[in-house]
Amino acid sequence: AVRVGGWAWAAPVVVAGAAAASLGALLALVTGVGRTALAMARQGDLPRPLAAVHPRFAVPYRAELAVAAAVCVLVATVDLRGVIGFSSFGVLVYYLVANLAAFTQRDENRRYPRFLQVVGAVGCVVLVLTLPPSAVVAGIVVLAAGVVVRATRRAAA
Repeated sequence: AVRVGGWAWAAPVVVAGAAAASLGALLALVTGVGRTALAMARQGDLPRPLAAVHPRFAVPYRAELAVAAAVCVLVATVDLRGVIGFSSFGVLVYYLVANLAAFTQRDENRRYPRFLQVVGAVGCVVLVLTLPPSAVVAGIVVLAAGVVVRATRRAAA
């Protein structure tokens, strides 16, 4: 955009800023997904060794290293636009569930009016509909597979 606008000299600054912002978002993603992996490993939905917490720093270091390794493999091998779309689908489904869960809170535990959760849930669905269809289909397939595996394990237990 800066090149088209006649500010070609600013392109390196914009690229550096975009890279720094992306790395910040990636770091937050790795730590968040690492903690989710920790919880899943504790429940037996992921390999139990991923539930290890560092004795000194109290972080799920094995889970975070596994997530970081997966990110490195993806960055080196696939078109990141698809990965970003798939990740966006997952985040939006997560927030959809959070809004639906908050909607069920009793009034004495509620900080905000229910209509905000409705607006949030509708917003998540609308944003999912703007994602590339391939990302939505891949997200639905992975989500459905996870539900089937979880239901099968629970039925067997």
